[in-house]
Amino acid sequence: MPYRFAVEDRDYSDFASGRVFVGQPGHPAFPVRLASEIFQRCMAHRAAQGATGPCVLYDPVCGGAYHLSTLAFLHWHAIRAIIASDIDEEILPIARQNLTLLTLEGLDRRQAEIAAMLAAYGKASHVEALASAGRLRQVLAGLVKMRHIDVRLFAADATRAQALAEGLAETEVDVVIADIPYGWHSSWQGTGSRSATAASPLWQMLQALRPVLDLVSVVAIAADKGQRVVHEGYRRLERFQIGKRQVVLLQPARG
Repeated sequence: MPYRFAVEDRDYSDFASGRVFVGQPGHPAFPVRLASEIFQRCMAHRAAQGATGPCVLYDPVCGGAYHLSTLAFLHWHAIRAIIASDIDEEILPIARQNLTLLTLEGLDRRQAEIAAMLAAYGKASHVEALASAGRLRQVLAGLVKMRHIDVRLFAADATRAQALAEGLAETEVDVVIADIPYGWHSSWQGTGSRSATAASPLWQMLQALRPVLDLVSVVAIAADKGQRVVHEGYRRLERFQIGKRQVVLLQPARG
């Protein structure tokens, strides 16, 4: 896949899962460069239709909220608010830890945790993590001077419209980026369906999202290549593949 926006293969090691940002055990981290590319493509589609301001970014299957947190560091100026939810309440503490790193207080706490681990164990990985935390803090100190990003986290079943509406509390979402459950490490809770039918969780999630979107909102779905990402209430903006993933960008259909 040719990158159109994240064209520079920069060093993302400071954002590595498990270094400063907390990893989700048993779950591979979403690639930072790919997340950045997806976000910028979503914003470009919005801008082409006249929506040029900072966005409300939402992930209804956020897991540990790793990619949301890294996107904030990379695209702070383009994000007004980050909202995350997941049905698995056991994973929400990890999401909360990562989203807290978008504040100086949270990053300072994480830096102190890493320093304590370095003092106790003296591992080279802790030295690297502490250096990364220092660089991230320097970046964040400049970002928060510009403005803060509002952050919200709640538990909800992404396939239930009422649950999403209650958690979002009438907030209209501009961009959705969701790495939907698939593969051995993650699955939709309560179902094994992979087809894009009215009975599938993917279809139900897209249906549940429609009331919180406007006509220029963009929904980006990352999935394995075996899933059909379609819904009659959306039109496809684009689709591309990278490795074992496909990414499909959708927009609510008019009329």
